[in-house]
Amino acid sequence: MSDTYRTAYIYVRNVFAGVLAETDYGYSFAYDEEYLQSENATAVSLTLPLTTNKYRAKTLFPFFDGLIPEGWLLDIVTHNWKISPSDRFGVLLVACKDAVGNVSVRGEKL
Repeated sequence: MSDTYRTAYIYVRNVFAGVLAETDYGYSFAYDEEYLQSENATAVSLTLPLTTNKYRAKTLFPFFDGLIPEGWLLDIVTHNWKISPSDRFGVLLVACKDAVGNVSVRGEKL
């Protein structure tokens, strides 16, 4: 069993959809069981289709990494929150609460 360091709660159209976790082996993402059973369940990304299985990766999933701002916006985020630009999970937690599109990332479950 692996240790979880930080957790992000993923929402699709403001509905709790799953949990993204930073672990000792990398990252994991799992859809919430209730969300999967709802008739309006939508995958967060084509690269992360709906499934009861947990996704695992050594690096942050490209879809979630793609939500992170770039350039001068990234500079503002990392400066204001005093986060290293290389801490992609930390930047995701503080900068993607209201990301472009229908997916949002929260540090706490609403």
